[in-house]
Amino acid sequence: MSTENSVYTPAKWRFRFVYLIALMLFLVAGGRLFYLTVVDRDFLQNQGEIRAVRTESIPATRGMILDRRGEPLAVSTPTWTVVANPRALWKLERDPSTNSGPEQEITRLAEVMGVGRAWLQEKFEANKKRSFMYLRRQISPHEADAIMAAKVVGVTKTKEYKRFYPAGEVASHVVGFTNIDDKGQEGIELAYNRALQGEPGRRSYVKDLSGNIIRGIGVDETEHPGENIELSVDLRLQYLAYRELKAAVTEHRATSASAVILDVKTGEILAMVNQPSYNPNDRSKLEYEELRNRAVIDLFEPGSTMKPFTIATALMSGQYTTETTINTSPGYLRFGRFTIRDATNYGDMDFEKLLIKSSNVGASKIALSLPQDAIWNMDYELGIGSPVGIGFPGEASGVLPSHPKWHPSEIATLSYGYGLSVSTLQLAQAYMTLANDGYRVPVTLFKQDSPANGKQVIPRKVAKDVVKMMEAVVQKGSGKAAQIPGYRVAGKTGTVHKVGSKGYEYDQYIALFAGVAPASNPRLAMVVMINDPKGREYYGGEVAAPVFSRVMEGALTTLNIYPDLPEGLREVRLEPKKTVPLQVVQGG
Repeated sequence: MSTENSVYTPAKWRFRFVYLIALMLFLVAGGRLFYLTVVDRDFLQNQGEIRAVRTESIPATRGMILDRRGEPLAVSTPTWTVVANPRALWKLERDPSTNSGPEQEITRLAEVMGVGRAWLQEKFEANKKRSFMYLRRQISPHEADAIMAAKVVGVTKTKEYKRFYPAGEVASHVVGFTNIDDKGQEGIELAYNRALQGEPGRRSYVKDLSGNIIRGIGVDETEHPGENIELSVDLRLQYLAYRELKAAVTEHRATSASAVILDVKTGEILAMVNQPSYNPNDRSKLEYEELRNRAVIDLFEPGSTMKPFTIATALMSGQYTTETTINTSPGYLRFGRFTIRDATNYGDMDFEKLLIKSSNVGASKIALSLPQDAIWNMDYELGIGSPVGIGFPGEASGVLPSHPKWHPSEIATLSYGYGLSVSTLQLAQAYMTLANDGYRVPVTLFKQDSPANGKQVIPRKVAKDVVKMMEAVVQKGSGKAAQIPGYRVAGKTGTVHKVGSKGYEYDQYIALFAGVAPASNPRLAMVVMINDPKGREYYGGEVAAPVFSRVMEGALTTLNIYPDLPEGLREVRLEPKKTVPLQVVQGG
């Protein structure tokens, strides 16, 4: 027995030793597995996700911009963007059996994209250490599918949104545009970019080493679309004003022009147009000068269009009545070497005739008889020298000079619209206040459900008296071309010498007409400014007043504003209308 036991003992011990080693290895492996799957699970899962899981932004739909009737002015359409992972492509090993490798993949991609192979390879080589590169942005689903069908390593597609502007050049200066990254660059798109763009979401997915999506994991954050913005602009009036302004610029070979229509009661901007303009859907030939919204940015001296406010100031002073006459003889007024002249010696004239004849001497004598800051105070109360406050990028405040002691010539020139600068929108705001019985309400680019609170800056009776005098300007004076069949119109013309590098240019003008209608109960105020007309006609009554007539007539009928002329006078027109048909670029 002892011999037998001594024979088998080493074998048993070897077996037990091997068994023990195996058990220990199993326990170590099991312990390590437990540690990795339980204790260190979060760390390892995170490391795995870093290498395989990717997070992608879900673009939010940009809010629409609408006119007051819900017509779209700016909308976003879904498009596809094709991107590449250059790093994954260059890691691809060349397979001689299938003749595949990075160069062959680039060749196939160049063929399907329709670009030069050398150019595309250079692009990949320049970004070979990067994992993201744009190939094509904002293309149609058909184009994206054609590229993806080539199944090039590392090439994927993602959804983006492209902005489209249905009204094209007609509303471009109001609406503005976005860049390729859907960020506002001009107009409302820029001013209210944060509200329009919304909040993007996030989703996760798993990619293989080639950058191909294996499976989606889920949405981490849901995107929130941008807010829609409803403007006060009426696209029907915008089209009408744009067409007529463009026709006038073409006919008179003007450098630029702008026009604004305001709702007298609410302060809403119903139309705001400029020339030259641009098509926001095709900016391949865009020039910087075309971008400016001249109605709120460009400044000019308003000239005789300020005379109604000089008369309003005189009536408010208590020194004058509507029957007061002013002696303008001998037709000029001298201040040292500076002389103010009328076209002729008008002699004695009442306020109505002063406006009809547009007497600079008469306006100057009135202003000089008032306290030295009276005209300035009126202009300031009308908003001149301060931004209108519509929140538009680059809005000009205008120029209203203030002096501790005024020289008589400065007071005189201020009375007939020289020595100060306004924008088209500011001048329209002043006429809106006059038409609203002297009650100034805030101007706005957004649709209003009810009139905003304002301020009485001109007594009601004074405002009505001045509007009645302006009606005589259209009936008997230089504003005859502004007449509208069926409606009473009140307004004032202006023809201003432009300022050059050496003073006023006597062969360059700004033609103006500012008016309101219907005069019996004004609903709309409009200003037309045409800069540097080069034809034989350059006076405000010849160039700007006809534009006012055509646009205002269309606006009144479009808005169903009832005529206020007696039946027998509704067809009277002293100046024929001329409409020049022009092509207006819209979408595309």
